[in-house]
Amino acid sequence: MPHDTPTLPDWFDRRPLDQWLRQRGHVAFADSVVETCARRLHQPTNGDLKRWVAALDDLPSRQSRQLDYSDGRVRVVGPAVDPATLRETLMRFHPWRKGPFEFLGLPIDTEWRSDWKWDRIAQAVDLNQKSVLDVGCGNGYYGWRMLGAGASMVMGLDPILRFLMQFEVFDRYQTGPRRNFVMPMIDTDLPQKLTAFDVVFSAGVLYHRTSPIDHLRSLAGALVPGGKLVLETLIIQDDGPRVLVPEDRYAQMRNVWFIPSLEMLFRWLRRTGFEGIETVDVTPTEATEQRSTEWMTFQSLADFLDPDDSSKTIEGYPGPVRATVVASRKEAE
Repeated sequence: MPHDTPTLPDWFDRRPLDQWLRQRGHVAFADSVVETCARRLHQPTNGDLKRWVAALDDLPSRQSRQLDYSDGRVRVVGPAVDPATLRETLMRFHPWRKGPFEFLGLPIDTEWRSDWKWDRIAQAVDLNQKSVLDVGCGNGYYGWRMLGAGASMVMGLDPILRFLMQFEVFDRYQTGPRRNFVMPMIDTDLPQKLTAFDVVFSAGVLYHRTSPIDHLRSLAGALVPGGKLVLETLIIQDDGPRVLVPEDRYAQMRNVWFIPSLEMLFRWLRRTGFEGIETVDVTPTEATEQRSTEWMTFQSLADFLDPDDSSKTIEGYPGPVRATVVASRKEAE
């Protein structure tokens, strides 16, 4: 590591992941991960980050408490504390977008019912004893569900530090070997031919990329030959090879670039080294699945749809429909 690279903070302990990468021969990537994370976490002027780190210290002690994800829920269990004080501490990490979670009996009703999405895609691929890369992982909710489904290790990438700190809220109560990790990274931080993971997940990322082809190439490069991709993305419902390119915003999101039809998505996947492509699920996103709550008090999907026709966005585009597809990286190029 260059001598001027900042060191990792004490609260950010990823030694088990570092060891896993090095034992499998990915030494250069392991070095790059340390350097990248150290630089992104070295933000002395970031007041939010300082406040979040301080909030971690105000959480209940680890004694007699542990993280449990064995029954389809992600929750911290153990002796209860004053719920009002606990809620105040957890709200310092607001907004909570992916979940739901539960903390010592206190439900965290997140913006997204991510458990609904998980139920739709959980049977898409066998995770038993598989290593997983989760690109755009948010606060690590899906990583815990993946471990519950038998994954041996999950490396999640997400650049938003608030989500990283929400992950830390729950990770500190993990007992036994640590096998789920959220890293302040994005797919462009991956080497072109990493060839490290059995399964790669990309959910809600593709349409945010200015180059969807480059994103798919990075996912293919992260997989071992024959490894599985689980891709979830916005689509347009069109029988032909079509792509929607919003003029400005889509459902009030500025960073939406390309929304393909399924036929076009399959073409992109074939062009980037995938085969055996199958559609697992196609579901319109409704305001019961993504909504404002006490734990995410900002505007949400209902505010971004046409008030007179909920099948359209407020800009007049077709309303959000999400598809999940699975594909395999070709054994040989």
